[in-house]
Amino acid sequence: MPRLLWLSTLYLLGAWFAGVLILAPDEVTLFWPASGVAYAAVLRYGPRWSLFVAVPILLNHALFVPVPVAFLPYSVGSNIVAALAGYAAYRALAGETARLSVRSGFGLMCGAVTMSAISGLIGTFGLFATGMTDGTDFWHAYARWTMGDLLGITCVAPTMLYLTHDGPREPPPTPDERISSGREKAIWLACATVSAGIFYFAGTYNGLYPLGLVSLPLALLLWSAVRFETLWTLVGTGVAVLVITSITALGIGAFRSPQDPLDVALLLAFMCLFANVPLMLAASIAEQRAATRRALIRAVTDSATGLPNRSAFEEALQRTAARSGAEAGLVYLDLDHLSLINDTVGSAAGDALIQGAGSLLRATIDRNDEVFRIGGDEFALLLHGSPAYALRRAERVLLAIEDYRVGWQGQALNATASIGLVTFVGGHGDHTHLLSQADTACFTAKELGGNRICIANQEPGELQERTAAMRWAVRIREALDRGLFELDCQSILPFDRDEVHGRHFELLLRMRDPVTGQRLAPGDFIPAAERFQLGVQLDRHVIELALGWLEARPAAAAEVHLCAINLTAASMVDEGFQRYVVDRVKRSSVPAHKLCFEITETSAVRDLARAQALISQLRALGCAFALDDFGTGFCSFNYLQSLDVDYFKIDGSFVRDLLESPLSTAVVRSITDIAHVLRKKTIAEQVENEKVIAMLRALGVDMAQGYGLHRPEPLEQYFARDYAMRPR
Repeated sequence: MPRLLWLSTLYLLGAWFAGVLILAPDEVTLFWPASGVAYAAVLRYGPRWSLFVAVPILLNHALFVPVPVAFLPYSVGSNIVAALAGYAAYRALAGETARLSVRSGFGLMCGAVTMSAISGLIGTFGLFATGMTDGTDFWHAYARWTMGDLLGITCVAPTMLYLTHDGPREPPPTPDERISSGREKAIWLACATVSAGIFYFAGTYNGLYPLGLVSLPLALLLWSAVRFETLWTLVGTGVAVLVITSITALGIGAFRSPQDPLDVALLLAFMCLFANVPLMLAASIAEQRAATRRALIRAVTDSATGLPNRSAFEEALQRTAARSGAEAGLVYLDLDHLSLINDTVGSAAGDALIQGAGSLLRATIDRNDEVFRIGGDEFALLLHGSPAYALRRAERVLLAIEDYRVGWQGQALNATASIGLVTFVGGHGDHTHLLSQADTACFTAKELGGNRICIANQEPGELQERTAAMRWAVRIREALDRGLFELDCQSILPFDRDEVHGRHFELLLRMRDPVTGQRLAPGDFIPAAERFQLGVQLDRHVIELALGWLEARPAAAAEVHLCAINLTAASMVDEGFQRYVVDRVKRSSVPAHKLCFEITETSAVRDLARAQALISQLRALGCAFALDDFGTGFCSFNYLQSLDVDYFKIDGSFVRDLLESPLSTAVVRSITDIAHVLRKKTIAEQVENEKVIAMLRALGVDMAQGYGLHRPEPLEQYFARDYAMRPR
């Protein structure tokens, strides 16, 4: 009922206004805006709504424009039948829901022409049949009726279709899209007012071409179509057509209402063109803006969760950090142990858990807060409020994730989260520093076991350590890219002169600092490399450097008795690395029996099966193995039968204390005895002086390595001098 009421009211108002423009009883109005109301109604709500026009038409003739009773069926029928015909023509050509667009614009226009032509035919025939006009005026009346309907549809229907659209009429503008400003619209309104005044007052003088002044409002409408929202152009076009048609129809000033059918057709065709050009331009630009917005939304939206992605997050964080005085909290959230779900249940289950976590976070935060997925199993939240508020929200998020369950093939999947929280006040910090702090705090929370919150502002020591390690990781990657790693050699010398024939040495990695150029020892960068999963890359690089150098120098390779290369714990369990090193040794011109790979006992027992698989494959090629830092974990004695190594390298902590500690002496003696029982050889590390050498010889140790025997030196320098066959 409300819809019927307001449609009838609009139709009656349009009919009343059209009647005002009729200057003689037998004249047909130049402008029939009611047809636009009827056309929009049937397109938007369906053909049955064409019947509503009967009541307002009868009221119009009863109240404003009296006509013979015999003409009433023609008047009502022309509007109803024409509206149905226009609807059928539009559906046949466009085949979609009515909307203001370039694609549907042709269908809208064809439907409007069809409706106007049929309405004009029925209505004019009614005028002729009821004696309201004679046969000589038939085409004159038909031209005025048809073009008046067409002008009314063009002026009114697009605005009604736009305003009655069910969905969003126009996508909201993006922050980067500056369509127009209030100041520009104020200037436009001022220009429109001035142009209307010029149009009116200039028309009061008898000129040859007063209608040429329509170029002024047309220029303003084109400006509006390019710069303003679509509704602005729709309303502006309707008002302009209304003013120009009224002045012309009423014969104000030098303007005269056209009487000749050709003049009527030309005038109204011109007015239809005048109305359509801005509308089609506005529709085209609106579609372009909408396409641009959709592309931008896709670019800043995570496809899996529908949340804003990392690009949107960084922009929002930068905007919040720059807002002076604004209190906020940045949460960096990482789901714990998601890889276990991916490995045991499948990646699809992991994806389902991530999607569920995204929906959960969106439902958990307040309306003013923001949530983003920034990659993998990582999310970020911007919590707008005091530090206490941010902490409460972070705690609520942590509990919500802990309680959350996702059903998957009869199983209930769950996860916990590690959260890094940093609170800040806008205008007092750089957004990149805030992100680094939050990431650091999140990593610290994960290293402490997960399912906890680490607040960056309250634990500076751990966060500084983490930040320093992150910087080391960046420097390591840069050094790998620029080839800044170098190899040193340190001799391993036997106590028995006849034991070794050639150079037996360990390769030690050095890094040129990308910034200072300083030569750095492994202790400076290896912990960070292992912490950030760069150990495998480093091991590959060392093997390439070592084998490449020896392959290019066959004479130096011939002097090698055994070249020891350290492997990190990550390489021991990396199947890709295992395939690589086996293939690389097979392809090398350096004999495999000249290579020895050193592994720590802790890395070996971490995954005993994989460690043994790697050892077996390389030993089958002829390579040797040494168990480094031996003795630091006595549980390793249980695995000696399983680990087929050639050397036990006694940890330097026992060797350094050999002269003062009876316990160290007992440990070294025990390791040596066990090694000999297993037919392995022992190497003492960190040998510093002659007294230690003498005691090691007395304890039966086979070989020694340390500053007391040979200080590490670059590879080229090491092979440029003679080598000693045994300790002094």
